[in-house]
Amino acid sequence: MFAKSRTTLFLIEKLIVIVVFALCASACVEIFAESFIMANDSRNMNNALVAAKNGAERFRANEDLSVTAAALGGRFYDAGNGSAVVYYDEDWHTSRESGAAFAMRLSRIEGEPSYICWLSVEKIDGEEILSFTIAARSATAA
Repeated sequence: MFAKSRTTLFLIEKLIVIVVFALCASACVEIFAESFIMANDSRNMNNALVAAKNGAERFRANEDLSVTAAALGGRFYDAGNGSAVVYYDEDWHTSRESGAAFAMRLSRIEGEPSYICWLSVEKIDGEEILSFTIAARSATAA
């Protein structure tokens, strides 16, 4: 009889250890999942910044959106003030619109001189990653 209660106590202890281990493991899995999402967002932000800097420097070099679009591997749309769009896949390689995960848009700002442009990098679903205004030359040079 004494041995039976001792075995029961041992099994209860093991069950408690397993439950505690499972709770700790589930917390670790959640933390790793969140860290993966944060790392992916950080990677996308860094790549968006590199693409935006590249686009800005190309625009500053020639002030022409059609030439900028061609140099970056994108397309130029002459609707209104004109805009250039470059599509990127999930690995941040230039791609077609159908396989794109990200888009960089350069567009003239209405009412501003032709050497000023708006650049934005966004996910295809429309979530903006970053955006800023570019001037191809200084205001005093005009």
